[in-house]
Amino acid sequence: MEMQDLQRIKNKFDIIGNDAGLNRALETAVAVAPTDLTVLITGESGVGKENIPQIIHQFSRRKTGKYLAVNCGAIPEGTINAELFGHEKGAFTGAIGERKGYFEEANGGTLFLDEIGELPRETQALLLRVLQNGEFMKVGSSKVEKTDVRLIAATNVNLAYAVATGKFREDLYYRLTGIQIQMPALRERNKDDIYLLFRKFTSDFSERYNLCKVSLSHDAISLLTAYRWPGNIRQLKNVAETVTALESRPVTPGSERIELGPAALMRYLPDEKDSMLPATTGPQPAGNMSDSDKQMIVKAILDLKQEVDRLKEIVQAGGGAQSAMPAGLPHYVEMGPDEPEEQLLEPEAAPEGISIRKMGDELIERALAKHGGKVKAAAAELGVSERTIYRKLAEWKNNGKKA
Repeated sequence: MEMQDLQRIKNKFDIIGNDAGLNRALETAVAVAPTDLTVLITGESGVGKENIPQIIHQFSRRKTGKYLAVNCGAIPEGTINAELFGHEKGAFTGAIGERKGYFEEANGGTLFLDEIGELPRETQALLLRVLQNGEFMKVGSSKVEKTDVRLIAATNVNLAYAVATGKFREDLYYRLTGIQIQMPALRERNKDDIYLLFRKFTSDFSERYNLCKVSLSHDAISLLTAYRWPGNIRQLKNVAETVTALESRPVTPGSERIELGPAALMRYLPDEKDSMLPATTGPQPAGNMSDSDKQMIVKAILDLKQEVDRLKEIVQAGGGAQSAMPAGLPHYVEMGPDEPEEQLLEPEAAPEGISIRKMGDELIERALAKHGGKVKAAAAELGVSERTIYRKLAEWKNNGKKA
């Protein structure tokens, strides 16, 4: 497909990004649209799977028919059959009249079943029958009815694993997986896409509420693109709108845009190790170190220990005394399996006043000084994430310390 044609599709369906995996998904959707093949869209929650069935419908011969989207995970198990296939009057308590189901309503069009992996086994058997011969029966009826529906399904779970564990029918799995379209996770996409999406979301939000548009500094963009985005595009949109709402201000003459640095942005990025809990914005209490900080310190100490051991070997091989060791190097003790990481540094052997936390601060300061304040280079040398250093910089700023 020509790039200009692909871009027209993106513009029509408000799709942002130039990632190769995203482009491949869109091209596949357009290619299979003229057929009536069942399509399964896979990908994590929040990656934008709902765009693909709309594209397929619009480029199919059914585009003049109905397009219905159903979230299977949002319908209670006790009513899912009636929702999909309809019911007769008196079929169950509350069935005060006959009702058409989604398969009957979408006759001649396209039906999108999202979260299809959540369907009960009984419903899976009924769905298989519709896919095989277009037949179904309403709940409470013995009359076989026909429908002509193009089915598109989506899932964020591993259906092959669901089959292996008995939660999903094997025959239905093979019926659905003839054509698969994989939507890439945001962290797997071209990093430029992340900032393009952020800019789009902040722009839309600021225009809606007459706020200054938000842009990011170079370091803030690096922080944004380095984050894993476990919630994908849905999470990015929420963060972008929250940032705009709290950091922007009403538009005034000569003031239509504000720029945020990494310290400001970091306050809105949830800590990846704390699931969806917000990251702390103030200084952390002394002695309350994050796991990433501890890992960084332990790594540095282990590297230093290896260097000390190497120097010991050199001294001992040369017949020198222990006093020939370089001054100022800490001594180490063996760490048992149940001892905490901090015990790698023998407290009584450390210089007066030194602590693991202070040692970590010094390591970061030295790395930043060595690389002229470049966070990315310093993080690479220390073997930690850029987010760890940005968090430390924010902490120093709050404590009135200059990096």
